Amino acid sequence: MAGKTLSEKIITEHCGKVVKSGEVVIVNVDLSYVQDGTGPLTVRRMKEMGIEKAHNPKKTVFFLDHASPSPRMELSNDHEFLRDFARKTGIILSDVGNGISHHNSLEKYACPGDIIVGADSHTCTNGALGAFGTGMGSTDVAAAIALGKTWMKVPETFLVEVNGRLPKGVYSKDIILHLIGKISSNGATYKALEFTGSTIDSLTTAGRSTIANMSVEAGAKAGLFRPDGETRNFLKAMGREEVFRELKSDEDAVFEKRIEINAGELEPLIACPHLVDNVKKISEIGQVKVDEVFIGTSCNGRLEDLHIAASIMKGHIIHPGTRVIVTPASRLVYLEALKDGTIETLMEAGALVTASGCGACDGVHLGVLGDGEVCLATQPRNFKGRMGNPNSFIYLGNPAVAAATALAGEISDPREVM
Repeated sequence: MAGKTLSEKIITEHCGKVVKSGEVVIVNVDLSYVQDGTGPLTVRRMKEMGIEKAHNPKKTVFFLDHASPSPRMELSNDHEFLRDFARKTGIILSDVGNGISHHNSLEKYACPGDIIVGADSHTCTNGALGAFGTGMGSTDVAAAIALGKTWMKVPETFLVEVNGRLPKGVYSKDIILHLIGKISSNGATYKALEFTGSTIDSLTTAGRSTIANMSVEAGAKAGLFRPDGETRNFLKAMGREEVFRELKSDEDAVFEKRIEINAGELEPLIACPHLVDNVKKISEIGQVKVDEVFIGTSCNGRLEDLHIAASIMKGHIIHPGTRVIVTPASRLVYLEALKDGTIETLMEAGALVTASGCGACDGVHLGVLGDGEVCLATQPRNFKGRMGNPNSFIYLGNPAVAAATALAGEISDPREVM
């Protein structure tokens, strides 16, 4: 019998039989969560099914992160609807200001080898810890919350091997942008992406999280990393070392495709409007005036990302024609950035720092763009209208690019100022 991929191993553990890619199975779910945009529909679907309780309320979380705090009464009413259901059922509530669902999941809930479903496409972020995290629709997540189970097709796996040392000014964001540009935004539809290689081994959990988060932008069902010493160290720092376990693909695992990336050949990359796979080298961009720089989100709002931006902006003032918004991914990240002076550095440069959450990324508030305005953001998506205005333009880049751009007022290569 052929060896198993990481996805096949995790799913096998959760359905009581040995599985292979292509099978449709019922699996036990370790963690289910929703956010305030998808949660109200999830609860209504549960009520329609006549099930107003969670199978395991201590493994179910309602995150109020997309409108945090709420900018409108309609969203405030949605928040209170979710708060009330959580109070009645014992479901965990992560209220406004606690931060983004996926980052909080990494800090507090996700464990290597888990199956995690969330009513948000970027639930695949949990793959940074070796969990099979995947986004589903509100109705499917309603069933998972109510029953503790869900159905899925066991995905085929692409093995992405990244080797070499990342050059100056190049980060994990550039690895995943390179991959998406190479295979397209639907090149891995319903596949699992499994990342390996010397470059991957050297990445922090924050760096891996960026890649796992954006795996869905290539259409992937999940983006997975083998739990290793870095994973153990991260969990230890979160006070959860006891949940660490080793897990990896078999040597003879069958992969549908193998993709090799030479990290040493990469340079800072930019995803241009209005598609994530419209990827260009920063040297090919030309002069692009930027009205807003946004640093944060489930993709690049971690302490490491804020450190990168602050190291470039320290002692400088942002361009007078450009505003800069910084949104830490979680309350813990915010607190740590306060303690070590990062927030002070960013604010002294002229940045606005907002409460932890999704912030400007989803276009609800805290940075909606005006007609014709251009934003350089560290978020995972640049679709037309993504930040609240279909008449604006969003470019994506790494935190160093964002910081360099903030100082110059136009998309700039960080290697020139590092």
